Amino acid sequence: MGYVAVKGGQQAIEASIEQYKQKTNYDSDRLTVEDILLTMSQHINQIMSEASLYDRKLAALAIKQSSGNMEEAVFLLRAHRSTLPRLHYSTVTNTRNMFVERRVSASFKDIPGGQILGASPDFTHRLLDDSIAVADTEGKPNQYKQHTTTNTINYPLNALPKVIDYLEDEGLFTKEPECNDEPDDITKKTIEFPSSRSERLQALTRGQTGAVTSLGYAEIRGYGNTAHPNIGECRVGQQPVYIQPFEDEDAYFVGDIELTEVEAFMPVSKSQKNEDGHVEQEFNIGYGITFGQNETKAIAMSVLDYSLSHPEGDAATCDDEFVLLHIDSVESTGFISHLKLPHYVTFQSVLDRVRQTKRGGGS
Repeated sequence: MGYVAVKGGQQAIEASIEQYKQKTNYDSDRLTVEDILLTMSQHINQIMSEASLYDRKLAALAIKQSSGNMEEAVFLLRAHRSTLPRLHYSTVTNTRNMFVERRVSASFKDIPGGQILGASPDFTHRLLDDSIAVADTEGKPNQYKQHTTTNTINYPLNALPKVIDYLEDEGLFTKEPECNDEPDDITKKTIEFPSSRSERLQALTRGQTGAVTSLGYAEIRGYGNTAHPNIGECRVGQQPVYIQPFEDEDAYFVGDIELTEVEAFMPVSKSQKNEDGHVEQEFNIGYGITFGQNETKAIAMSVLDYSLSHPEGDAATCDDEFVLLHIDSVESTGFISHLKLPHYVTFQSVLDRVRQTKRGGGS
C-alpha cells in the first residue's frame, strides 16, 4: 500500500484545536489565576524552576491554560520567556544575604543561628484532612495565621552564617578558588559535552523535578559513586536581587525572589597521604538551588552535581550527557509526544522491509 495523503487534514487540525480550547476553558472556567496563585504555590514553584522564569502570575496563567499539565505549563512559560528582551543582568547574588524563612541542618544539631523549621510538611502525618473539604463546601475559607520566624541565637535573619564555614574552620573542607569567568548560559547557547559546571547547574535546576529526584535517588542507591550524603544546610528564604545598569553608579534593588538552597557534604579521601602514611579524609560539597520552596529537588540536584563533578567508572549518573539531556521536561516530553504524530512514510518503509523478510527476499 502506497502513501495516501489524508484528506481534510487542515480542517481536522483546526477543529481539534478549537475543541481543546473549549474543553480547557470549560474545565477551568470557575478557576481564576488568582485562585491558582493562592492555592497552588508548590505547583507554581516547580514550573518557575523548570521554565527558568521567576514570575508567579505567568506561571499561574500557564497552569490554567494547560489544565494543570506540568510539562505543558513549563513549555508555555519557556516559549514566553524566549520572547522577552534581556534588559539587564543582575549583580552576583550571594545567598549569605538571604532573608531566611526556613533553615535546617541534618548534620549538626546546634548551628550558629539555630535551626529554623519554618513551614514544612516534614513533621506532619500524611493523612487526608476532611476539614478542608468541609470548609470548601460551607464556603468558609481557611484563615492563615501569620507566624513570626524566630531563632535562638542573636543573628540577623538576613546574615546567618553558613554551616560549611564550621567545616572550613576545622580544616575539613577546602574551598575552591573563586572563578570570575562569565558563566555559560544554556538558554542562549546549546549545551556542549563535556559540560562546564555552570551548564550543569543550570540544566539541573531547569530539570523536571521528578526526573532529577529519580536520578538522584538512583545515584544514592548504588547506581553511581555517591554514598549517603549529609545535608549540611537546607535554607529557604527571600533572596534580594540587584542590577547595575551603569558601571559608575551603585546597584539598584529590584526585588526579592524565593529560593531553596542545599549544600550536601560528601566525605572523600585525599589523593596524598599525610606524614604518618595514612590517607586523610575531608569533605566536598554538592550544591543545589531552585526557584521557590522545592527542597526535594534541590537535595537531589546537590547529589547529581557532586556525581557529575566527580565522575568515577561508567555509572550512568556520572555521565553528564545522559543526565542533563534526559531530565529536561520539554525535550523529553516533546520527543515522546511526537511519536503520536504522523509517521506514515517511515513506517511504510519499515513495513515493506518486514514483508520482504517474511517472503524470504532478504534480511
